Parts: sequence; C-alpha cells; structure tokens
Amino acid sequence: MVSSSPSALLRVGDLLEPGLYSAIGRLDPHLALPARYHMGWTDEHGNEAISSRGKGMRGALVILGSEAVGGTAEQALPGGVAVELIHNFSLIHDDIMDGDRVRRHRRTVWDVYGIGDAIIVGDALHVLAFEVLITPNSTPQMIAASRRLASATAAMIAGQAQDVALDRAPRATLDQCLAMEANKTGALLAQSIAIGAELGGGATEAILALEQYGMALGRAFQAVDDALGIWGDPDVTGKPAGNDLRERKKSVPIALALDRGGSLEADVLAAYASQPDADTINALAERLESEGIRDEVAQVAKLELDDALGYLDSPGLNAATVNELRELASFVADRNS
Repeated sequence: MVSSSPSALLRVGDLLEPGLYSAIGRLDPHLALPARYHMGWTDEHGNEAISSRGKGMRGALVILGSEAVGGTAEQALPGGVAVELIHNFSLIHDDIMDGDRVRRHRRTVWDVYGIGDAIIVGDALHVLAFEVLITPNSTPQMIAASRRLASATAAMIAGQAQDVALDRAPRATLDQCLAMEANKTGALLAQSIAIGAELGGGATEAILALEQYGMALGRAFQAVDDALGIWGDPDVTGKPAGNDLRERKKSVPIALALDRGGSLEADVLAAYASQPDADTINALAERLESEGIRDEVAQVAKLELDDALGYLDSPGLNAATVNELRELASFVADRNS
C-alpha cells in the first residue's frame, strides 16, 4: 500500500501551517495551548515538539480548487485555514464522543486536558474558522466561501448525529451508512474544493464539477477509513487494532455484513450485543475478511473514486491541477493510515 503523501499534500501543508499557527495564536492562552498540542506543534506543557501532523487533505483541496480554476494558492489560503480549523474541531469532539484516547500516536486532547477543556477548545476552533473568513475586508468570494463552510459544517454535524443514531440502532443498512457518511465526511471535502474554486474566481460549472468530485472523494475516503478502522495496522494508523469493532461502530463493513444476513449477520449482532473483548474483536475481524467483506469495502471505495475522477473531465480545469487531484484520489484509495 502507498504510505507516502502525494506532493500536493506536502506542498499545501507547508503553505497552510503558518496561517494555522497565526490563527490559533489569536486564541486565549488557555485555549491555544491544547489547540497547539492537538495540532502536533507542542507537548502537553507547551514545549515545542515534532509530531506527525494530519494529512491536511481538506486544506489541500481548497488550494487545489483555486488553482484548478486559474486562481492562486494565496487567494485560497484563508479558506484552507478555515476548513482545517473546522476539521480539527470535529476531531477533538469526535474523540470525546468515541472515548478515543489516542490520535496520531499521541494522547487525545480530552485525555490530556479533560473533557470540559476539550469541548471548549473544539468550540473555539469552530468559531475561529469563520473569523478567518468573515472580516471587515471580506470579498464577495470570501462571503460565498463562508456560506459554503457553514453549509458543510451543518451537514457534518448532522452526519455525526446520524452516526450516533445508527450506532444505537439494532442494525444499519449500507444505504443508511453511505447517506450518513456523505454528510459526516463527504460534505466538508466537497465544500473544501468548492470553497477554493469560489475564492479563485471559478465559473459556476467548474465549481459544481469540483464539488461533485469532492463529494465522491469523501465517500471513498470514508470507506477506506472504515476498512482501516477494523483491519488497519496500529503502528501506522495510531489507533488500536479493531478500534471500530471495539466501539461497535455501524461502519460500511458492518452494514455490508448485516445486509448479507444469515450466520454472518448473526455473528455480528452477537458480538455487538455487549462490549466485545480482544478475542471477540480479532475473531470478528478475521470472519469478516474471510467472508469477503474487506474486498467489498474496497469495491465501494473504487466505485466512488471512479465517480470522482469522472468529474475531472469537466472543461476549463487546469490540466496540471487535475493531475494533482488524480494523484490525491489514488492516495485516498491506497492509503494505510
């Protein structure tokens, strides 16, 4: 599997990080410390640290969206910073809701600073994202980008609520799961690239094509993520093996197993009837793989990626940027973390 990041993620990460650092520096010091820790810039006491940063995919999509329609990275930087702030707000809150103590091979914010502090740090990043885009000097393009960011954030929160509801329900179908993940993951990726295209002054048709690319890419990203949540290598993912089974998530693999019915459905429901222990988790992961569920998840991701790539044939998009977007799609399909 491919483990190195595509050049676009590395290039854009270097562009965005100063803007993210500057924005977080505007927070109250009590909020800035855990925010910097979460971003991997410091240890829990505020001492400078070198830690793996996130993929920065959403920020990269903003920059690439601008460049795809003939705009510049500089035009899109505020949007890139804003979407990364929204994404990281959601990660901090997700870790609380899921009870996850490890992210990116480090303790999560709530585990270090407490649940209360983690909630308000996430809230602060949420608000800060809109402060980055909405200023007295905001252009019409920045206002349009802000509307898109608000729409994406609302969809993401709705998707999180749908996720919780599915996990509480006795079962979930694949259609329900995919609809939830389109909101939870797809919406922010879709609007990230559309925000970039707005800031870059793109035409309506180009913005729509890129938005559809982002939505399909988001669904593929989540399908791959769901596979990693069960079969990912903890040394690479930074989370325990079988984490989604431990949390009894109704992810794409589980929805596929439940839709199949028979003894496989019965075994999943039995394992999820109470908190599964390590042996149960390992046995269920092996059973799902032997029944072809892992391969079916890969097929779901492939279909979504093929859909995403089709939207890049839209006329008027910069050829060099389209190649970077294709490379990014390949990375989503083959990533191992």
